[in-house]
Amino acid sequence: MALSLLKKIIRSLIVLVIVSFVTFCMMFGDGRGIARGVLGLNATEESVTAKVHELGLDRPLLVQFGDWLGHVVTGDLGTSFFTGQGVNDALATRVPVTLTLIVVTLLLTAVLSVLLGVAAAVKGGWIDRVVQFFSVLGTAIPGFVVAIVLVFLLAIQWRAFPATGYVPPAQGAGPWIASVTLPVIALLIGSVANSASQFRSAVRETLSRDFVRTLRARGVGERQVLFRHVLRNAAGPGMTVLSLQTLGMLGGAVFIEQVFALPGMGQLANESAQLGDVPIVMGTVLVTIVIVLVVNLLGDLAIAALNPKARS
Repeated sequence: MALSLLKKIIRSLIVLVIVSFVTFCMMFGDGRGIARGVLGLNATEESVTAKVHELGLDRPLLVQFGDWLGHVVTGDLGTSFFTGQGVNDALATRVPVTLTLIVVTLLLTAVLSVLLGVAAAVKGGWIDRVVQFFSVLGTAIPGFVVAIVLVFLLAIQWRAFPATGYVPPAQGAGPWIASVTLPVIALLIGSVANSASQFRSAVRETLSRDFVRTLRARGVGERQVLFRHVLRNAAGPGMTVLSLQTLGMLGGAVFIEQVFALPGMGQLANESAQLGDVPIVMGTVLVTIVIVLVVNLLGDLAIAALNPKARS
């Protein structure tokens, strides 16, 4: 188990470096364009050249990446080209907001997907048809459309929840829950739609295996067969899809945070990209990659814990 964990960590680090390098080349490939964006369109060629040299953008990309990576290892993500603010400081208040949405949505997705998937696979009939219908519907409707509808109905018309803004947990559990309810629901619908369908298929496939018929023939109770044996074997595909949902949630968070005016990473990345502040964009990309890799690693560990055959 320890060796398997070490291999997964090494693979994750390799992926992190490769994706970071490709992204860095895309972001910092046009040094003069970056300098002109900082100085403005009316900047002279001489001032642009001076700015390129000042920012170190005239060095080879590999040298720039090595320098950036060396600072990242020490915990320094760089400095904004526009405001001079440290990227760490810019992200410090933004990451917790996005992480709150992702973690809460992931936990609710796991619980609801298992409940709906198991119910559809075991009960069948109208329950199965309803789950499949809503799975297709939830997958087809974009999250930002759901968010707009939620704001119009629950925030503007019924005034049940605030339409915009974020309240930190330190200011009270009630206001915090109210501020994240609509954004979480907007992310949750599509996430559950994908995961519940996968759990349903995995449970149905496991129920048809020979070992399930053998357990039933030996007189093992149906509840014990389902929760002790079937779910353990069906957890692998379901957990894999659930961990992959993280990337979709982070992408959806960019739009959700815009709709609900949440001060998260998605909003920061969007604002910085429009401004051309590549160090902050690069910082948000790096944090996003780390979150995805960590969630996938935790998903692999959960699968290995539930199913020893998956340890490799």
